[in-house]
Amino acid sequence: MADSDDKLPKYRRIADALKDAVNSGQYAAGDRLPGENDLMETYGVARMTARQALGVLQSEGIAEARKGAGVFVRDFRPLRRRGIQRLAEAQWGSGRSIWAADIDNRELEVDQVDVSVAVAPERIADTLGLEPGDSVCVRQRRFVLDGKPVLLSTSYLPAALVAGTRIMQEDTGPGGTYARLAEIDAKPAHFREELRSRMPTADETAALQLAAGTPVILICRTAFAQDHRPVEVNEMTLDAASYVLEYDFDA
Repeated sequence: MADSDDKLPKYRRIADALKDAVNSGQYAAGDRLPGENDLMETYGVARMTARQALGVLQSEGIAEARKGAGVFVRDFRPLRRRGIQRLAEAQWGSGRSIWAADIDNRELEVDQVDVSVAVAPERIADTLGLEPGDSVCVRQRRFVLDGKPVLLSTSYLPAALVAGTRIMQEDTGPGGTYARLAEIDAKPAHFREELRSRMPTADETAALQLAAGTPVILICRTAFAQDHRPVEVNEMTLDAASYVLEYDFDA
């Protein structure tokens, strides 16, 4: 049986009242929520209790703090990651970015790109079927949507496979990496994605500009050529508060 509301800590009861006000439309996206002083006066609580209540809303992605201005209802416009449509050959094979399936008319920028060649980490070598000491092309990118970092991506491809192609350059050209793989008879024909979630590291928090308490979603995608040969491993770290993961398929 659920505990009655009066058994909840005061900060939780205040947080629940604020969430009810948001859900009912009393506070709309972008509206400023009552501040610590307001909550202290309304509920007769200490500043720490008021601060904890507002912190609950921030940790749950309902509100965001703006330095020097207060705490505001978050305008949640999720990035809807269409897991099947985005990887279809009709997408990248026609020269479109796989991201075009996700962002509609919103502004996406890749503001950090680093391409290098390195010895494959053991887990990557195992997945790609490489020998110890074999090299991989490493493509590291940060994706920014509407001015907010939402994704960190690191792709690994066998260096011997992609040497001399535009995959080794920052700009891989129309259709991206998968279109370039198709040009060297390594066209992706099958994908496998593994998903899990955890709290972020300090580096991930900084790179994705995450609010306190925001988890990340980890997606590891392996692309396989027609002959079942793995040709890419892509390890992605997503801001969980920015995404809805959508999978639409027939029974």
